[in-house]
Amino acid sequence: MTELDPAALHVSNGDATDVPAKRVLYWRDSLHEGPVPAVGPEELRRIRAGFLVESGVDDRAESSDMFAERDLTLAAARDGEYVLWFEADLYDQLQIIQILDRLAGLGVPADRITLICIGEYPGIARFGGLGELTAAQLQELPATKACARLTPAALELAQVAWAAFCAPTPEGLAAIAATRSGELRFLGEAFDRLSREYPSTRDGLSLTERRVLAAIANGAEDQGTAFVRAAARETRPYLGDTWCFAMMARMARATVPLLETAPTLRLTPAGADVLAGRADHVTLNGIDRWLGGVHLLGDWRWDEGMETLVRTG
Repeated sequence: MTELDPAALHVSNGDATDVPAKRVLYWRDSLHEGPVPAVGPEELRRIRAGFLVESGVDDRAESSDMFAERDLTLAAARDGEYVLWFEADLYDQLQIIQILDRLAGLGVPADRITLICIGEYPGIARFGGLGELTAAQLQELPATKACARLTPAALELAQVAWAAFCAPTPEGLAAIAATRSGELRFLGEAFDRLSREYPSTRDGLSLTERRVLAAIANGAEDQGTAFVRAAARETRPYLGDTWCFAMMARMARATVPLLETAPTLRLTPAGADVLAGRADHVTLNGIDRWLGGVHLLGDWRWDEGMETLVRTG
């Protein structure tokens, strides 16, 4: 059992989880969407706030203030201990490595950081996250194998992973995807899933886009149903409905639309061709999307056969 310091700062992914602690910091940012370049914390706060505003997720003042206050709270506890409460999915794994990179930069040693991270829970067939657990179940987690005090090697791995995620090209993702760590045990899986968001050599679709189109082709007539069915295909669902709906809107507004939204959702002939592999989404419509520090403009693809990223431009 890992003994938790009652004065520690506890950090978690969002306030849907009733973390059993007096000092809790919630790390609200969907890092899998939009630009996350390798810049300093102040510049990154500005970039992320601007992206969230432009995406309609948050207003500028609230986003900027939220990130600034968050970073100050994390730094203010640097002389004490930290307890991180997170899950196995891509959303959470990216937050974990950002936090650990920040803590390493603040000079916080690994042995003052405890990570509680789970991808499953006994008795829950399809575990959706810490928010599903009762207060009593959350209080039990520090006594389980899900709880570990970090080692210097784990902290170093988090820094390497964050640098790979923020890099302007994605060559470093494969090494992290292949990593096996006893403490950061879901990190490799998350980076493999991240890599599959690059447009495929097969059809120019990301894995999420393909799953959304497949859901619509199989009868999902509204956005909510398409989102639920696409999410059900994920080993560890990480994408919220807001981001999924935005993805559908992009495919509907494309130069060569892949779907129609009214009166009900349905694929266009081009969408059917792309889903069948007879046409390529990027060839038809181009691409202008950020994944971490990579600004995708058509020069990187996920090779379905080799299961690796390849440069195409």
